[in-house]
Amino acid sequence: MSFELNSVVPWGRNFDEYRSMFGLTLSDLSQQIISFGDGPSSFNFEMTKRKRKVISLDPIYQFSKDELKLRISKTKDEILKQTKQNQENFTWTKIKSVYDLERVRMDAMTKFLEDFELGKRQNRYIPHEMPNPTQYPDLSFDLGLSSHFLILYSQLGLDFHLQSISEMLRICKEIRIFPILNLNAVKSEVVDGILAFFQKDFSIGIEYVDYEFQKGGKQMMKISRK
Repeated sequence: MSFELNSVVPWGRNFDEYRSMFGLTLSDLSQQIISFGDGPSSFNFEMTKRKRKVISLDPIYQFSKDELKLRISKTKDEILKQTKQNQENFTWTKIKSVYDLERVRMDAMTKFLEDFELGKRQNRYIPHEMPNPTQYPDLSFDLGLSSHFLILYSQLGLDFHLQSISEMLRICKEIRIFPILNLNAVKSEVVDGILAFFQKDFSIGIEYVDYEFQKGGKQMMKISRK
């Protein structure tokens, strides 16, 4: 079945959020990084602006700038409406209000859109749908990231997660996944299965980070080679 843009709810996060979500140090940012399911985040744009390198993968990158811009416009108000109806599920500290959330998210997605066509030409935005194999040789990257996709969408099933994470670990020396909650803001149903599957051959654990917007969502999973 072909991937359809109308099934996507694009919602982009920025460089500062990525640093906090994944506990990224200056040393981390100097490494070879690949980010899975990156969507319309401004992380790639802001990294490039800082003379750092990152490759972003996402199936939405097969579409045009205008198609992505239209989809963002069509879905934005519904996301904000749902957030407003469920404000008790979020921590309003760094982001102060639903209005502030709209400003932060639209700023990130606008930067992404402005960078998208150049980034595609520079092979920084690569169309790819998990858990399909990527084009990269083993251990091509120091660090792989997954923000608000793996683990969060537990309805995709444990097998989907195991296959996706296995491919990430094939090409990355270490991976980090945030958050470890599901869409209902409780511990994701796939966490224990992932831990059990990878603990024999990899160092795997849950770490606290300096980020919390989804209430209770302040932990990431880190998996690395022993």
